[in-house]
Amino acid sequence: MKFYTILGLALLLLLVPALLIGLVFIKPAKTGLDFELVSFADLPGWDSEYVFAAAPALRQSCEKLKTLPEQRNLPGAAIGGTAGDWSDGCAAILAATTKQALTVALTSYFNPLRVSLGGNSDGKFTGYYETLLRGSRTRSEQYRVPLHMRPPELVMVDLGSFRSDLTGRRIAGRVEGGQLLPYPDRRKIDSGHLEGRSLELLWVDSEVDAFFLHIQGSGRVRMPDGSLLRVGYAGQNGHAYSAIGRLLISEGEIAPENMSMQSIRQWLKNNPDKVTDMLHRNSSYIFFRELGDGAGPIGSANVPLTAGHSLAVDRKHLPLHAPVWLASSHPDPKSRTAPPIPFNRLMVAQDTGGAITGEIRGDVFWGFGNQAEEIAGRMANRGSYWLILPKALATIAAGDDG
Repeated sequence: MKFYTILGLALLLLLVPALLIGLVFIKPAKTGLDFELVSFADLPGWDSEYVFAAAPALRQSCEKLKTLPEQRNLPGAAIGGTAGDWSDGCAAILAATTKQALTVALTSYFNPLRVSLGGNSDGKFTGYYETLLRGSRTRSEQYRVPLHMRPPELVMVDLGSFRSDLTGRRIAGRVEGGQLLPYPDRRKIDSGHLEGRSLELLWVDSEVDAFFLHIQGSGRVRMPDGSLLRVGYAGQNGHAYSAIGRLLISEGEIAPENMSMQSIRQWLKNNPDKVTDMLHRNSSYIFFRELGDGAGPIGSANVPLTAGHSLAVDRKHLPLHAPVWLASSHPDPKSRTAPPIPFNRLMVAQDTGGAITGEIRGDVFWGFGNQAEEIAGRMANRGSYWLILPKALATIAAGDDG
């Protein structure tokens, strides 16, 4: 055996104990959320009128869970358990007709959990709303921008159905030759990829308004006869969402402290020659369907959204249909210089969004109208939330070191 081989073996033998010591004492970095059991009295503003105001949202989710098989997992993070885990608590919620009865139902069957990441419970909370557009069922010189229906070849896949470690992740594309391939991006679709296929749901009069409808996910279109037609999310092309507000900040076009939906609209208005190129830098593209005249727009949890009480979350980290106590603030809709208004209330996780990613992150649905637009467009406020689960699930969550 050669000398340098013998020397190498000797060095390796000397290093092995040190390596083993390192393996014993180096603790892997902690990942994921921490959940700590607390009482309802610990929730900021728990005794406010905003507990019972959330009853319509709670009922929507409980009615939906009643239709699922007991062993069906809630959509989103596995911490949400199965539909059967929620049956008793939901029965009590559905029977509650007063604030007192609802409070008793929640405190009897559920337990709140303080949510944190590495000890930090602070996160970012934004807002969204039903936008208003002007449109027609026929194309004309005025109405030239299409809102497309979902193409039949578009395949949307919930990866969590295949592997538990992919819960909350989704992908979309088209099948060709037995392979799932990427679907065309916004630029290609806007350049005519879908033309000639009768996939136009409506035609609207503004490229910018159509883009913001893609961001909000739902809206109302005022037709030439004055009637309002509701449209909602029907699918997405699978490309990652890119926030043009972040691009405008990084390129020095808008100062970070001035960023809002309103400032983005103003920049687009002031730079008409740059509009199309800027919008195309967000490759994500949304397809729509016509909605009825009933309750609010339909969220990712497949229930109508409730203004001021439906929350879009990252389903990788939180389960849909779960109640959430949010402690944050929102802009004053009557003044752009006034301090933020405290916002402590019961919400329900009923939606998701391409921009809503991260452990402590949420998007409040504000409904329809000028006030909703004013609040949602400027809301980017710090806050915390508490996840509310059936007691057995909450105990399990609090005992899990993540």
